[in-house]
This record gives sequence, structure tokens and C-alpha cells, in this order.
Amino acid sequence: MGRTIEELIPEFIRGLPVYVPGRPIEEVERELKIHAVKLASNENPLGPSPKALEAMHKALSESHRYPDGGTCVLRERLAKLRGVHEDEIFVGLGSSEIIDLTSRLMLGPGLTGSTSEGSYAPFSTAIRASGANLKLVRQKDYTFDLRGMAEAITPTTRVIYVANPNNPTGTAIGKAELEEFLHTVPESVLIVVDEAYIHYAVRKDMPKTEDLYPKHKNLLVLRTFSKVFGLAGIRIGYAVGTPGLVAAMNKLRTPFNTSGVAQAAALAAMDDREHVDRCIATNARERTRLSEGLAALGLRPVPSETNFIFMDVGPEAKQICDELLRAGVIVRPLGWMGFPEAMRISVGTAEENDKCLRALGPILAKRSRRGELAAR
Repeated sequence: MGRTIEELIPEFIRGLPVYVPGRPIEEVERELKIHAVKLASNENPLGPSPKALEAMHKALSESHRYPDGGTCVLRERLAKLRGVHEDEIFVGLGSSEIIDLTSRLMLGPGLTGSTSEGSYAPFSTAIRASGANLKLVRQKDYTFDLRGMAEAITPTTRVIYVANPNNPTGTAIGKAELEEFLHTVPESVLIVVDEAYIHYAVRKDMPKTEDLYPKHKNLLVLRTFSKVFGLAGIRIGYAVGTPGLVAAMNKLRTPFNTSGVAQAAALAAMDDREHVDRCIATNARERTRLSEGLAALGLRPVPSETNFIFMDVGPEAKQICDELLRAGVIVRPLGWMGFPEAMRISVGTAEENDKCLRALGPILAKRSRRGELAAR
């Protein structure tokens, strides 16, 4: 008897983990019959720009037409914004598609892709899905160890993924450290820097990749419209890279990979600077308030450069997240990302953050009393 279709799928594909998103509000409310808030997926709680909503509504009337397959207008706008030529801009189905395409282009059996432990899961998945070897480097103080990653490069290394700021730890790499790394890594290794959360970063020495890119042609910079622009459900992002790399990615992407609605939304969102500034300011204010509230409960949140807060809460992290869920607050346990004793809380509106703190207080107090009794 011949082998089944499933058995013919390569082992490196069959062994891949499935990406599990944060639970949707609708599912939790239906299951538990409660009103819930979602602080699990690092979404923008203020939503899209009103200009983007209007543009999407208008674009819907053209949904019977195929979208601009070359994303010409959007690439032109992005090229001007980034100070590059249009053929150095690739527009994709969020950053996720671009991460996948770069591994498909650069890797294969016998080659190596590298990233950090405790970082965005699709980096590792993309490397493994190409049939290549995955090299993970330990973090230092919840941050990418770029020197360690440079030392881990071998003759088979072809791509390195760096998230700056990092998800899920919320930390960021400074300008000097990234510049040293870019000078150290051989030109034959593609360095992919994912800046999904860059707009939220407040450290004064954040790298400006628009200045670094012209000096390092093995650098590919990723941006998304999912976070500060509030378009996570539309799925659109872009990359800045050399014309040859962008041309190769265009050969691999599916035709019409981004919808006309998404392109219209992205163009309009870039025009609404007032909305972007409001989202950044609101996040900064609520991030501070939420961090202080968590610290007042006895927790030690890691200082964040993003729109979420990471913290180690001990071996009962998953149970604490489950209890918060039953209280109507959806947060993210992080065992699947390499932190079994940690959790991540997205920064929501003031009301959502207050609900989280109100629910978390009694949960932690109950566990503290239980620990005191056990110690007697």
C-alpha cells in the first residue's frame, strides 16, 4: 500500500507548530456569558482613523474589481516617506507575509536562519517551514543579544530576524548596538528588522533605519499598518529593501496580495497625523498608568517600548490568565513563546485597563493568602 497524502508532506512541515491567536471577544463572551475586554493581541484600542474608515467605505463600492496588483500609489507614497525609490518598497499582507517570503527566498535545506529566543513566533516558523536549520540565541535582560547573534553566525547562515521593539518582552535595541551588529554581520546574510511597534518607543537612542538602510544593502526593514494605524484586521504592511530583493519577493507573492480596501485604508491612515499622534499619546499615558497599577499589586512589569506590558508572574502564570479570562479580561499567557511563567497585557483604553487591574487584584491576593497558609 502506498503512502498517504499526509505522510508525503515533508517532516519539517508536519512538525511545525500552529500559530494560535488570542481568543476573540465574541467567543469568550458566548462561552462564559459575560462582557469581556481583549488585552491579548496588541491591537490599537482607539481603532482606525476616521479618514481610513471613510476611504474603506468608498473602496468597497469597487470590490467587484481587482485591486491595483502593483500597489503603485501606495508604494509611491511610502517611497517618498522613506526617502527611497518605489522599486525598494514591497507591500505585503501585513509583516507576516514578508517574513515568510524572505525565508522562502534565502533559505532551504542545509542553510540556517537565526533569531532570538522569546521573540515573535512567525520568525522561527518561517525558518523551519523553508526546511532550513533554526538557530535560537538566548536573550539578555529580556532583550535581543545582538553580539551573541553575531557570534552564532556560521557559513550556512543566510537570514537573521530582529524585532525592534521586541514582541513579547516589549524591550528595544539602541542605535549604537544595532549599528555595531550591522557592521559585524557579513553582507551575505540578510538582516530583517521588524519595526511593528516602533511608533510607541520612547527611548531616546532608538535607531533610525531610514539612515542605516542606505549604508547596509543586506538590511530589510519591515513596517505594518496593524498597530499604531489601527488596521490589524485589514492586513497590510510593507518592507524597504534593495530593488533586487523586492523584485524577487514580487515573483513569489500571490497575485493581488493586498486588497483595494486595504490599500485605500493605508493611504488615508497616513494622512491622518492627528489620529496617529492621539494613539501614541494615549498609549504612553495608559502604559504608564497600567504599569504603575501592576507594580502596586506587587508585580514587576518590564519597562515597555510598545503597546503592551510583559511580566514574569511565576509558575501559576497560565492559571492567573485563565482566572482573568473568567473575569472577562483576555490576556496572553506566554508559555508558547518560551516564557512559561510570564504573561503579556496589551495596553487598552482607560476603562479596559481599570477592569484588568480590578480583576487582577483579588486573584493575586487570593494566591498570596494561599501561599502564606502553605508556609505556616
